Amino acid sequence: MRRLLRALVVVQLAGCASLEVPLRDHLGSQDAPLRDCASWFVALDDRVEAAGVRDAQETRVAGFPYLRVNRLLAALAPAAASDPGAMQALVERLARLDQAARRAELANLPGQTSGAAQRRTDECARLLRAADLAQPESLRRLLGRLRVPDDYSTTQRLLGLYALTRIPFAAGVRRWEAEVRTAFRRDSQEVPAAARVRYEPPALPAQAGAAALRALATADANALRLPEPSAGDLELLLAAHAPILEIEQSGDHDRFGKLRWLPETEVPSVDASDPVVYVDLAHTVYRGRPLLQLVYTIWFAERPAEGRGDLFAGALDGLVWRVTLAPDGEPLLYDSIHACGCFHLFFPTPRARLLAAPDGLDEWALVPQTLARIPPDARPVVRLAARTHYVERVWFTTAAGSAARYTFHRYEELRSLARVEGGRRSAFGPDALIAGSERAERHLFWPMGIASAGAMRQWGRHATAFVGRRHFDDADLLEKRFVFDLK
Repeated sequence: MRRLLRALVVVQLAGCASLEVPLRDHLGSQDAPLRDCASWFVALDDRVEAAGVRDAQETRVAGFPYLRVNRLLAALAPAAASDPGAMQALVERLARLDQAARRAELANLPGQTSGAAQRRTDECARLLRAADLAQPESLRRLLGRLRVPDDYSTTQRLLGLYALTRIPFAAGVRRWEAEVRTAFRRDSQEVPAAARVRYEPPALPAQAGAAALRALATADANALRLPEPSAGDLELLLAAHAPILEIEQSGDHDRFGKLRWLPETEVPSVDASDPVVYVDLAHTVYRGRPLLQLVYTIWFAERPAEGRGDLFAGALDGLVWRVTLAPDGEPLLYDSIHACGCFHLFFPTPRARLLAAPDGLDEWALVPQTLARIPPDARPVVRLAARTHYVERVWFTTAAGSAARYTFHRYEELRSLARVEGGRRSAFGPDALIAGSERAERHLFWPMGIASAGAMRQWGRHATAFVGRRHFDDADLLEKRFVFDLK
């Protein structure tokens, strides 16, 4: 706290010429508390940048240092602009995003005890927000700045002659898609049962499924109609829809677990003795209506090389499994990616119909398997291959086995992990990548515009197509590609 206060002394208005209004105006305000709070945020951001602990999950909003935006809220902003209640609800959620990111950044600052600094940051956020919301011009500026840049580099694409190189890349994508469809048609019993290990989610308490459905029915009682279950109800929903993971085994690299920092290391390690699934909620927007999504992420220590020249091998490998729920709580669609954003697969239920792909080379939606009607009280079984950790098949079961159980941890924990030698550090860098998880494919795939293609990256930063532009968290990702039966 004292170090931050000392930093405030050296904040000079002349050095803030590049800052956007209204923050720039607050720095010159005659209102001392307002001026001090603006200076606090400038000094805090300077320290965060200097220490290299910027959290990149969401996008900061220029001129509004107490707000951050993601693709969902950016998509909801135009409709909220004409409704004061919706606008207030939108700003509240933008503030929550910044508060969570600031909490991680403060915890990760070297030598920082974040309690007092967090309280000061929260206090200043409230003060600046009240001042800005009282000014119609500030609100207009805010709406114009709620944009999330895509995760494609136009410069890379220009240098890589994307207009030409995308043609052979698109052909390669089509070959891979054909291989995936062929693999899903193979006999599901090719791998002996003894070579597979099953992991089941936490046990549901009696009547928990029904309670979760009741909670979902009222979870969107807010001005944005965003389904936001309480913490307890979210736990029930996560447990009710969590997958059984059936993983082919060929070594320790096929056992998932908790991410942690070991002493004097620069790449997070995986503790496979503690099988953890990192969970979170997300949303998609379908015909103007936000729908709840549940997200499950697992981490393996590595993807081992299949031989010399394996472009996809490297340290750490993650799998993200997501379910999109109808308002009545039934799954509409499942989809998955690896934590690099690669290998995006869609698994629609009978309540989702794939739309035809538009003409052109852009990647659309790979559906290797259409799921049958989901039996009551059934949960999905997701089979993963050894070594590559590719999804091989999905089906449903109501049977409870003697499998090992995994536990839930919140995905947010990955933004600030304890270090054995003291202090804390995010699993992700300021560029949203996990340092040390780079893949050799980046040297070949760079003309497609994705930074360090193949490297593991943070939620909100997953570009999922080499040809075209597509993100895992695009608010209209599913609406563009599927027709849903919401009943």
